[in-house]
Amino acid sequence: MIYTEKIQKAIKFAIKTHEVYRQQKRKGKGTAYTSHPLTVGLILSLAGAKEAVIVAGILHDTIEDSVAEKKVTPAMVKERFGKKAKDLVVSVTEMDKDLPWAQRKALALDHIRLFSHDSVLIKSADVLSNGTELVDDFQKEGGAIFARFSASSFDTLANYERVIEALLKRWLKSPLAGDLKKLAAAIRTLKKSELSGQLKK
Repeated sequence: MIYTEKIQKAIKFAIKTHEVYRQQKRKGKGTAYTSHPLTVGLILSLAGAKEAVIVAGILHDTIEDSVAEKKVTPAMVKERFGKKAKDLVVSVTEMDKDLPWAQRKALALDHIRLFSHDSVLIKSADVLSNGTELVDDFQKEGGAIFARFSASSFDTLANYERVIEALLKRWLKSPLAGDLKKLAAAIRTLKKSELSGQLKK
């Protein structure tokens, strides 16, 4: 069975968490946030990931993005989807969203060196989904898109570069390594375009 019961349940759970309870949208856009975890699940499926990894990819933002009155906890994920999925979701979750942006990203970056290959896959799919959308939005709208983010354009792009480098260092032969390298090249091009635009102002 390919479209398993757990994957079906994960999709429903993510939709409830992001859409029903929060009406969450992509940053600065009207697009439903659920487009992101579903894209992550699709990427993982195409990469040949196992069921628990796909499930965790679909659920990867549910703990940190759930509203207080419908809070998703590691225990809840374990009960409904199993210990493997729970461990993977926790491994890629930023647990303290109250920390300053730079500190959160530094901690998350350092944590990649401890990732299992399955965690590398999930984080890679997450980065590919977000990063390719960022590049596409920049090509359509230019540097104005960075007003959506907590950090400056250069800090945002530099973080992508560091994360991709760390993921490749942790698992160079990952099924998503080629996609990450392609995204890294696009990010470098985007950064040059952004720098050029800033210098012309």
